[in-house]
Amino acid sequence: MRRRFREWFSIKVSQDPGQIVLFAILVFNIIFFLIAAMLIMLLAGKTGMTFFEALYCTITMVLDAGCIEAVVGDVGAAGYLIPVVCIGIVIIGMITFSGAVIGYVTNYISGFIENSNSGNTSINVSGHVVILNWNSRASEIINDFLYANHEQVIVVLSDADKDAITREVNEKLQDTIRQENTRLKQDLMSRPFFEKHFSYRRNKLKNNLTVVVRQGDIFSANQLHNISLLSAKSVIILDDEQAGSVERQTEGNSKTIKALMQVADIVSKDYSRDNQRIVVEINDDWTEDLVNKIIRYKQIYRKCTIVPIRVNVILGQLLSQFSVMPNLNLAYRELFSNKGATFYVDEVKTDDDRTYIDEYINTHDKAIPLVSRKIEGSNYFYYSASSPEDLYATTSTPAKQFDVKLNRDYWMDKKNILILGHNSNCTEMMKSFKSFTNEWNRKDTGEQILNIIVIDEAESLKAMNFYKDYPFVSKTIAASIYDKDLMCKAIEKFFADNRGDISILILSDDMVPGNEQDSAALANLVYIQEIISNMSSADSTFDPDRIDIVVEIVNPRHHDIVNSYSVKNVVISNRYISKMITQIGEKDAIFNFYNEILTYDDADAETFDSEEIYIKKVSTFFDEIPPECTPRDLVYSVWKASTDPSIPKAKQTPTLILGYVKREGNVVLFNSADGKSDKVKLDNGDKLIVFANH
Repeated sequence: MRRRFREWFSIKVSQDPGQIVLFAILVFNIIFFLIAAMLIMLLAGKTGMTFFEALYCTITMVLDAGCIEAVVGDVGAAGYLIPVVCIGIVIIGMITFSGAVIGYVTNYISGFIENSNSGNTSINVSGHVVILNWNSRASEIINDFLYANHEQVIVVLSDADKDAITREVNEKLQDTIRQENTRLKQDLMSRPFFEKHFSYRRNKLKNNLTVVVRQGDIFSANQLHNISLLSAKSVIILDDEQAGSVERQTEGNSKTIKALMQVADIVSKDYSRDNQRIVVEINDDWTEDLVNKIIRYKQIYRKCTIVPIRVNVILGQLLSQFSVMPNLNLAYRELFSNKGATFYVDEVKTDDDRTYIDEYINTHDKAIPLVSRKIEGSNYFYYSASSPEDLYATTSTPAKQFDVKLNRDYWMDKKNILILGHNSNCTEMMKSFKSFTNEWNRKDTGEQILNIIVIDEAESLKAMNFYKDYPFVSKTIAASIYDKDLMCKAIEKFFADNRGDISILILSDDMVPGNEQDSAALANLVYIQEIISNMSSADSTFDPDRIDIVVEIVNPRHHDIVNSYSVKNVVISNRYISKMITQIGEKDAIFNFYNEILTYDDADAETFDSEEIYIKKVSTFFDEIPPECTPRDLVYSVWKASTDPSIPKAKQTPTLILGYVKREGNVVLFNSADGKSDKVKLDNGDKLIVFANH
C-alpha cells in the first residue's frame, strides 16, 4: 500500500507538481485551523465559546492580526496563555496560509503568462487566418487585411521574437491608417464643413484586425491545435528567409515541406472546417515538386485547398510586365489589393462566356465580368468590382451601345528597355520576357518586339551567362555603381540610339544584408535623373516624357525617398506578393486568374487563348477616338465591337476596358462600370487598361 502510494505520488509530482503543492497547502491549513480552533475553545474556559466560533476567530486572526484583541478580551480570564497562543496562531497562519497561498497564486499567474507566451494555452476562435513563420512580407499581408471591410482575427505562430513581431505589426498598421486617413482628409478639404465631417467619420480607415502573436514551434501538432488550426479559414505558410538574408534557399526548403505536411494532415481531417485554404510560399523547383505531391495526397475537394505561390516566378513576371508597360504597375497596385477596384470570383453556371458577359453588363451596373474557368468540376467567373456585394447589384437600365471604330490590325510598339542591376528573380524575369516575345514578335518579318540592354556588375552578368540565352538582350555592359563615367556614357548612348519609347528598370539586390538594401538601386536612380536632366538642358529636341522609370525596392521605408525624385513607378516587390497572398487567402480560386494574366501564350500557339491585362495607347487602339460617355457604355461598346460576329475571327480580340491612364500619369480604374460615374473623355495621349487575349 505504501509502495503504491509512493509510486502514485512520484508520478503526480512529475506530471504536475503545482497541484501537489496546492493540495498540501490546503490540507495543512485545514488541519492547522482545526487544531487552532480547538485550542482557543479549550482555553476560553467558562466563556462558553463554541468550536465554530473559535474557528471563525482563528481565521479572522490569520487574515487580520488586529482581531487578536477581540479574542483576548472575550477570554481575558484565561490569563497570559491565550495571547501567546493567539500570537503563535497568527504567525504560523501568516506563513502557512497567507504566505503560501499568495506565493502559489503569484507563481500560478506567472506560469499562466509564461504558458500563454509559449503557446501552451488554447485560443478558441474560428474563421480566422493563421500565419506560420515570419519574413519581410508578413506584416504587409496583415496590413492588407485592413481593407477587407470586416473584422478579422489573425494568429501568427513563429519562432521569431514575439515582441519584435508585435512592434512591427503595430507600426505598420498605425502608419497605414494614418496615411489613408490623411489622404481622405485632403480629398474632402473642398467640401462643406458638416459634409466633410460626416463623410470622414463614415469613410475613415479603422483597425478592424485582432492580431495574436505566438512564439513557438510551427512543427508542434499541439501548438497548431492550440491556435485552433482545425477551424481556421485559411493558413499561410511563409518562407522562413528573413529580410536581407544572404542565405536564401535556392536548392530547396525542407522546412516548408515539413510545415505543409503537418498542416495538411490536420486540416484534411473529417472534423476540420470545410473549404480551408492553405497558401504556401515556395522559391525553387525541388520544393514545388514536393508540394505538388502533397497536394495529390492531401488535397480534398471542398475540404482543403493547397495553393503554392512561386514567389520568384511571380516577381519575375511582374517586373517584366512593368518594364514593357510601366503604367501597369500603377493599375496593379489597386487591382491586386483589397482596396478600391479589385478582382473577385463567383461560382457561376454558364456555357458561353460571350453571351454571359453581354447579358451581365446589360443587367448589372457595378461590376465588370471578365472570364470564366473550370476548376475541379466547378465553373468560376472572375470580375472587377469594388466589393463582393457589387457582383449581385442589378439594374433595369440596359447599357447604351455606340459605334466604336477599333484598329483591327493593332500591334504593340517596339519597346526599348534598359535594366540596371540584378536580383534573385532575374532568370524568371527573362523567361517572362521570352514568353512576351513569343506572343508579340512579328512572325511575318521576324522583328523583335523588345530591345534590352543590361548594365550590371561583371560577376552578376557572368552568373547569367551574359544573357546570351535571350536574343532580345542586344547588349550587356559590365559596370558597378562606382563606375559612374562608364555607366553614364552607356546610358546616354542608349537614349541617343533609341528614339522611341524607353523603359528603365532599376533592380534592387534582395540578397544583400538589411543595412545595404536598395542602396545600389537608389544610386542608379540618381545617375539616371542626372543624365535625363543634362540631356534635356543640352538638347531642346530631347523628350524626357518618352522615358519611363520603374524602380524596384525591397524595403518599403525607402518609398518616399524614391518618390522625392518624381518617380511614380515604384515597385515594392514584397508588397505585391503580400497582396496576392492576402486575396488568395480570402478566395483561393483567384490564384488561377492571377496565374493566367501573368503568363503569355506559347510560341507555337495557333490562337491567343490566355487573357492578360495590357496598357494600350488610345491613339493606336482606336481608328477613331470614341465620344465622351459613361464608363459602363464604353465598356459595353468596346466589348461588342471587339466580338462583332461579322468580323473574321482572326481579327477579333475580345476586350474589356478596366480603366485608363491620363497623359499626365493619373490612373482611373472603373470602380464600378455604371452610368453614375464621371464621364470618360479620352484623347490621343491617354492609354487604356484592357483585359484581352492579345
